[in-house]
Amino acid sequence: MKKILLVSKVVLGAGIVLLSLNSCKNETKQEDPKEVAEDQNEAKFDTIDSKEDDSEFLVDATEINLAEIEIGKLAQTKSTNPEVKKFGKMLVDEHTKSAAEVKAIADKRNFSLPASITEEGQDEYDKLNEKTGVDFDKKFADMMVDGHEKAIDKFNKAAENATDQEIKTWASNNVTALTAHLQHAKQLKESLDKK
Repeated sequence: MKKILLVSKVVLGAGIVLLSLNSCKNETKQEDPKEVAEDQNEAKFDTIDSKEDDSEFLVDATEINLAEIEIGKLAQTKSTNPEVKKFGKMLVDEHTKSAAEVKAIADKRNFSLPASITEEGQDEYDKLNEKTGVDFDKKFADMMVDGHEKAIDKFNKAAENATDQEIKTWASNNVTALTAHLQHAKQLKESLDKK
C-alpha cells in the first residue's frame, strides 16, 4: 500500500512539474491583427448579424489597404521600372486615403480594425520581396491584377448587401477606383510580359 501511495505521489509530482514547465514557456506568437479585430467585433455585435457583416467588410477593406500600401512602398524602393514605381506610389497614395475613410466610418460605429498588416498580407509581401529585377516587376503586376479582382468582388458584394447605407455607398463609390487600378495593373502586366 505504501508503494502505491509513493508511486502515485511521484506521478502526481511529475505531472505538476510538467504543467508548470509548460506554463513557463514564453511563446510570443502574435495573433493576426485581422483575427483580433474580427474577434472584437464579433464580441461587440454578437446579437446583431447585420453589424457583424458590415464590420467584417470594413476589416477586409482595411486588410486590403494595409497590404497595398506596404506592397506599393516596396515597389517604389525595389523596382527599377519607372512604371512599376509610379504604380506603387499611386497605390500608397490612394490606399492611404481609403484607409483613412474606412477608419472614420468604423470609428463612428465602434468597429475594430486591424492595426497592422495581416499575416496573409505579410506573406504576400515576403513572397514579392524575394524577387528581383524583371521577376519582381512581373510578380508585382500579377499580384496587383489578382488582388484587385478579389477586392472588386468584395466591394461589389458590400455595395449590394451592406445594411448600413454609408458603408454600402462607400463600397459602391470605391469600385470605380479599384477598377481603374485593375485596368492599370493589367496594362502593366501586358507590357512586362513582353520583356
